[in-house]
Amino acid sequence: MERTNVCGTLTKMRIGRSARSPLERLSWRRFSRRRRGPARSSSAPGAGSMRPVEAADDGREPMRRSGMAGYRADHVGSFLRPPELLDARVAHAEGRIGDAELRAAEDRAILTILELQRQIGVDVYSDGEYRRGMWITGLPAAVEGFGPGAMLNIRNWRGRPLPYVPGQTGARHAAAVGQNPAAVITGKLTPTRRITGVESAFLRRHAPGPYKITIPSPTWYLRGYIRGTSDRVYPTPADALRDLTDIVHREVEALVEEGVPYVQIDSIRYVFDYTDEERRREWQGLGIDPDRAIDDNVAAYNAVVAEVAREGVTFGLHMCRGNNRSRWFAEGGYDRIAEKVFGHLAYDRFLLEYDSERAGGFPPLRHVPRGKTVVLGLISTKVARLESQEDLLRRIDEAARHVPLASLALGPQCGFASVAAGNEISWDDQRRKLDLLVETARKVWGG
Repeated sequence: MERTNVCGTLTKMRIGRSARSPLERLSWRRFSRRRRGPARSSSAPGAGSMRPVEAADDGREPMRRSGMAGYRADHVGSFLRPPELLDARVAHAEGRIGDAELRAAEDRAILTILELQRQIGVDVYSDGEYRRGMWITGLPAAVEGFGPGAMLNIRNWRGRPLPYVPGQTGARHAAAVGQNPAAVITGKLTPTRRITGVESAFLRRHAPGPYKITIPSPTWYLRGYIRGTSDRVYPTPADALRDLTDIVHREVEALVEEGVPYVQIDSIRYVFDYTDEERRREWQGLGIDPDRAIDDNVAAYNAVVAEVAREGVTFGLHMCRGNNRSRWFAEGGYDRIAEKVFGHLAYDRFLLEYDSERAGGFPPLRHVPRGKTVVLGLISTKVARLESQEDLLRRIDEAARHVPLASLALGPQCGFASVAAGNEISWDDQRRKLDLLVETARKVWGG
């Protein structure tokens, strides 16, 4: 089988120009025109180590907060998994416990991480992505049309070598560490159930305050478009992307209808494929122009939130350079993408990596339109070293030369555990970093 690059989806046939798109009701062209404009510590808490949050199930509406800068102490969503949850996942993979027992273990762990967030004082809660093996697993599990096979893989992880964990092979390894789902596009992509319905329902009942649901971007799954297999169902990557985008769009609609106050789309596409020089050369060698491909991605991301009720809802977009057990796979600042991406994406908040020189400087933020918020990812989840608050304050001041301080917020550069194994830091490290995040945000913006 011939693997075909689908970076950015199209160069010859633009996604917004296709006739009879499955996303026709989203009015791609009209919407586009309308938007144009400017190693772990043994101190990890177990499920019973802290008092779980038990919010009353009284039917009240969830707490909502206005979309722009309201959440000053933000985070990307994933947290280190407690050992009890990892053990339960291994037991489930090996057939020693059933679905109900695994769900109960997830519930206990989520109640614990909600209580930790309450103690620390973050402005928005998440379930830690504790029901996922890794950040991208939810969609393939809820959609028919994916199958096993080798996905397009133009990347090399950078950073320290992975630690060897004895006995972790096969199902045990997948459950305890996390691995890419079987996501080669082999058939018509059709939802069989909600992607985040269980996550949303549990947080609605138990979150002590405003909460977020994270969803992977539709463009990530185009790495499963393989010539000789996928094109039997979808003649071009654009055809597959339209169905993927429609699936994510419907999930976002459902979340908003359920009262979710903050929906975050997670993307590696912009800074992975379009800013890293090595990646750009690889795509160009396959006949793809990364600069032209950005336009197609912007159209798809905007279609995800097109014509969705926005009153009282925050739509965030997180841009990532890779985050797998403290490693990364892309480098490069936002300069190449800033004008097109910041200027034309229909999202309220951009959650951006700024924890290292890999992310470049702040000048590209001048392209962020007035009224949108930039969450500065200045605190690293990849290293145990605790940042200096003095340095954080200095860098916030530097960023405020390009974006008004009122339009800034603070967060980590990425999640603490984009995969089940998590980054190479301890629970105590995670706690200290979250404490610093909240303390610094309060010092800068009050509250």
